[in-house]
Amino acid sequence: MEKGHSSVSDHTYVKRNLLSGFLFGVGLAAFLDEVLFHQLLQWHHFYDQSTTQMGIISDGLFHAFSWFATVGGLFMFADLRRRKKAWIQKWWGGVLLGTGLFQLYDGLIQHKVLRIHQIRYVENLFIYDLIWNVIAIFLLITGMMVIRSDGGSRRKKKP
Repeated sequence: MEKGHSSVSDHTYVKRNLLSGFLFGVGLAAFLDEVLFHQLLQWHHFYDQSTTQMGIISDGLFHAFSWFATVGGLFMFADLRRRKKAWIQKWWGGVLLGTGLFQLYDGLIQHKVLRIHQIRYVENLFIYDLIWNVIAIFLLITGMMVIRSDGGSRRKKKP
């Protein structure tokens, strides 16, 4: 195989590893948000600007989205492993990026811009918003560091 062809292929597989991890990370963050904050703690619904019934329906749609993203990311990862093209560090970097980006989007866009729900309905939201968004930024920065620290090397699958 030509050298140029191999580098194009490697670049394609790096992107697939990142995308697979990113989808899994988005799905994981959405799933944890749904289970912890919507169901167990019952702090809010995905859409709180209507009836409780509409809030529960929106939670169900949100939950379905989280599983589509999670399963899609895992199917892509399984394909990468089957092809022996799984870069585990790139994948984990993608997971952290997806988780952090989802959380930052949720905290800034859904909570503050669109106001479809808040983290929790209490008088002083600032501390909740601060913690939520600081964790999101930490996850994003950590994901970028994990991706960059890899140096392009690929962890080979053990026999």
